[in-house]
Amino acid sequence: MASSTTSNTAFTRLTAAYASGRTRPLSWRRAQLDALRRLVMDNREDFVAAVAADLGKPAGETVLMELNLVADEARFVRNRLSVWAARHPKPMPWALQPAAGWTIAEPKGVVLVISPWNYPVLLALAPVADALAAGNAVCLKPSELAPNTTRLLSELVPQYLDREAVCVVEGGPKETGDLLKAPFDHIFYTGGERVGKIVMKAAAEHLTPVTLELGGKSPCFVDGTAVLNVAARRIAWGKFTNAGQTCVAPDYVLATPDVAERLAKRMAVAVTEFFGEHPQTSVDYGRIVNDRHMERLIGLLPAGTVPSAEPSSPLIKAASAVGAAVEMVGRRIGAGAVGDDATTAVSAGRVVCGGTVDREARYIAPTVLYGTSPDAPVMQEEIFGPILPILVVKDADEAIAFINGRPKPLAAYMFSRDRGTRLAFERRTSSGALGFDLPLGHLLSSRLPFGGVGASGMGAYHGKAGFDTFSHLKTVVAKPSFPDTLGLVYPPFDEAKRQLIELIAKLS
Repeated sequence: MASSTTSNTAFTRLTAAYASGRTRPLSWRRAQLDALRRLVMDNREDFVAAVAADLGKPAGETVLMELNLVADEARFVRNRLSVWAARHPKPMPWALQPAAGWTIAEPKGVVLVISPWNYPVLLALAPVADALAAGNAVCLKPSELAPNTTRLLSELVPQYLDREAVCVVEGGPKETGDLLKAPFDHIFYTGGERVGKIVMKAAAEHLTPVTLELGGKSPCFVDGTAVLNVAARRIAWGKFTNAGQTCVAPDYVLATPDVAERLAKRMAVAVTEFFGEHPQTSVDYGRIVNDRHMERLIGLLPAGTVPSAEPSSPLIKAASAVGAAVEMVGRRIGAGAVGDDATTAVSAGRVVCGGTVDREARYIAPTVLYGTSPDAPVMQEEIFGPILPILVVKDADEAIAFINGRPKPLAAYMFSRDRGTRLAFERRTSSGALGFDLPLGHLLSSRLPFGGVGASGMGAYHGKAGFDTFSHLKTVVAKPSFPDTLGLVYPPFDEAKRQLIELIAKLS
């Protein structure tokens, strides 16, 4: 669906607005950030309804994990603008004295923010807040997979923000492709790796810098020193918030043999505590975004867990029964440690809780799998849904080797009270963020940079990191005309000047 602001007109209008200088004054930036806070607070109920229509997301989650975080980000950066945007003096070398040097952050210009569907308010407006704080003109392209929220954003943004310097472009891949043809001064993309590569390739045509907030399989390690009840509840919360459709949700658990099965059972208890005996009736549990993702997730469950969506012939039913029997044997074999020979059988694991679905309602129960094989389909891609496999590892060293053998994740978590184990994870693994006994924590703070590494992304935002992302840090130097001390190092270089240069080098 095309909007009143087309891809072609958006860049032209924003370029003119930025060239006019209207976005540079701190007064303009503060006014826009104040307006952004009013936008989300004044229309709280409308946003809750739109996100519920798009994702089935509970109202409490939308307020806590989206609207409040946008308002907090806008307030945080607004209150620190005068310090961040000021000159920051830097010392100059002896050879140039008397002289002065400083850095100053200037806006990059006209920037493009491409946001995803899973947190359609937060991941659209938090980067916009950082871009406005840095003094840019901003084009926002929300996801077409959250149409109600996108429509609401396109209606509200022109009402609250400077419509000459901030715009929303609706539409799908065609409109996004058209926007990527324009020479933006920065592109900020949140989404999957496949489209991230497309964005980066398009940006290269104009040498446009990019920030890529991608994803990956974020691991979670648990050993025998962890407080198991606390670990189970926190992991369940981090995983099943937004029905698992969170880029930094724990994707899988690596647990030592002494706690793995007990952890799985206690997570099942935590699920019941959070969502009741029948999570489908809970007002606090979300839904899957669309049918395509439903079928993808169903395909990651153990064979035979969910009936086929299509009527099966007797022959197909017989084959399915055989497959389910093979899978059951595989699950029992696959309950050993990751490094055991027994795990050569590919198994998605045993369903400890959940495993039920309702295709029409786009519902998948919070599901915990125990004894999953590293080669199972559920371990070959980012799950991005309410399925949590638990793999058994011998110890922390095996867990670290397992993590390091895969692409660098956006986040990693570990539950252990052993100081040496914590230090090992901090120093021997690489991830966008690392959480000790706390999933999602870095997502909630404007004081901590949020971003990936390697395949999970590049660049960061939130607070000062976001301001820096959308700014060019310009170096400025100055030297008075008198006295012209540079005359001492102008050629020709006689003996006296050579000795002076050597003296300066020693003093530097």
